[in-house]
Amino acid sequence: MLGFLFGFNARIGRLQYFLGLVALAIFMTMVIFAIAFSAVHGSPGLHGSAREILLSQLKWPLIAVGAIFLLMSFMLQSMRFRDIGWDPVCVIPGWIALVVIDKLIATKFPALSIGHEHHGTIVGAVVNFGLVMALVFWPSGGGKDSPPTFCPPEIPAAPLRRQDGASARLARISEGQFGRRTF
Repeated sequence: MLGFLFGFNARIGRLQYFLGLVALAIFMTMVIFAIAFSAVHGSPGLHGSAREILLSQLKWPLIAVGAIFLLMSFMLQSMRFRDIGWDPVCVIPGWIALVVIDKLIATKFPALSIGHEHHGTIVGAVVNFGLVMALVFWPSGGGKDSPPTFCPPEIPAAPLRRQDGASARLARISEGQFGRRTF
């Protein structure tokens, strides 16, 4: 049941994923600006250290909004991975592990990092770019591995038995095959 709630068993197409991601980014940007605007303009007489204290109090609401954004992004990605035909339970933790390992390698070996201000390697950047491009442009799976539904499974019809005489005529009539006879 939680798989349907959080989107792990749902599917979303390429266009819906892209538009959902854009709408989510716009919505979260508006929420963050609203939080910052209400805090800064809510108390106009603050200067110096009082304003810094007020801004430090915004830390937890902004962390909560960031966590919600991250959760919703993972939900969209898992729905898109499911639509592609990949298992999001394997792909998303693998992606996260790749990002963590890439950052560790770039931190421990600065010569392998992209630059001084970047904490990643070129291999990690290429893999991240490839996964993002797969989410946006990879065609949907054939639906053969479609997620489970709440509908009962379809039971195949029983094979037809051979009928004799009157029962065969009654069966034809009940199926609507009682038209004009041709000789």
